[in-house]
Amino acid sequence: MIRIFEVLNQNRSFIILSLIMLATLAVFLISWLKEPRRLLNGILFTIFLLAFGVWLTVMILSTSLRPLILTYEILIVLFVATITLLAAFSWLFFLWNAYIVWKRESHTLSNLLTLFIGIGIIVVWLVALVGPFRNLPSWVRILLYAPTAILDYLLFVAYNFLVNLTFYQIVPRQYNQDYLIVLGAGLSHGEQVTPLLASRINRAIEYAQKQVTKGRKMPKFIMSGGKGVDEKVSEAQAMTEYAIARGIEPKDILLEDNSKNTYQNMKFSAAVAAKDFGSKNYKAKFFSNNYHIFRASLYAKEADLNANGVGCYTRLYFLPNAIVREFAAVLLLKKKRHLVAIFLIILFFAIYALFDFTGIIH
Repeated sequence: MIRIFEVLNQNRSFIILSLIMLATLAVFLISWLKEPRRLLNGILFTIFLLAFGVWLTVMILSTSLRPLILTYEILIVLFVATITLLAAFSWLFFLWNAYIVWKRESHTLSNLLTLFIGIGIIVVWLVALVGPFRNLPSWVRILLYAPTAILDYLLFVAYNFLVNLTFYQIVPRQYNQDYLIVLGAGLSHGEQVTPLLASRINRAIEYAQKQVTKGRKMPKFIMSGGKGVDEKVSEAQAMTEYAIARGIEPKDILLEDNSKNTYQNMKFSAAVAAKDFGSKNYKAKFFSNNYHIFRASLYAKEADLNANGVGCYTRLYFLPNAIVREFAAVLLLKKKRHLVAIFLIILFFAIYALFDFTGIIH
């Protein structure tokens, strides 16, 4: 063991790599802890992972210990094989999940997203295996690479979203809040809190009780949600009645009953909190389902609400479909950025194909 560290200490490149790896980790942690509502955090974490992978590889190879190197090589092969198998049979998972969601949830178009993805993956694999474009002119094949490149770009964006969504689940709780904002959802029969909405209220009540047990003040609840066209009362009113029935004092509840979407939830709730507190220097958390809180945090940031979210439990079988829906919503939220990226991809392959057609690149 002493010999290993002597070799490593003598390896100047390893020391430089160690510093780079630690620097990328520090940059990610500082960015995430300062503002977890950044899509950039996922990219910074990926850069750290790449730096860590290079650092670990150099460290193991520098030891010159054959058993250790062989074990590392086996682990890499197993990792690559696992990823390959998951990618190859992901269509099976998505189709199975679509069946479960269809069986247990309402038969709506939004609940069929995993079905569409499963079918799409099958089509892509069939096209790749059959290879119907092999006999086309080279410049045409270059043009046909553009959709693949766009798909790769969207897969990376999806991966980045998943990284951010995962890390957002562990944002520090900080039990010293002035307000707990509960985001509304549709009501059952136009006036009753649904199980999904009840889980959000229950999570906020649990949070408030834990804050009190830590010797801090009871936070106020802001029930946020307007009245839909098919609802008899506002979501905020129904949520308030539910919370009171669970033992929350009416004086500890504020209503925001004008919002129609998540952005308005955040914007109008911020105004309610500022008016009650007397300034914008309050501390707040918002509550929604765990798959929704990261997108909600992006809206909170846009609405100038300095609050992070706390997620409540969602049934595992529903998560894939819900996360796909959230990703699509975040994609549309930043649509200008992604349209520019897709346009540049298409432009690159169009120019490349033109050069090939005119013989410039030959």
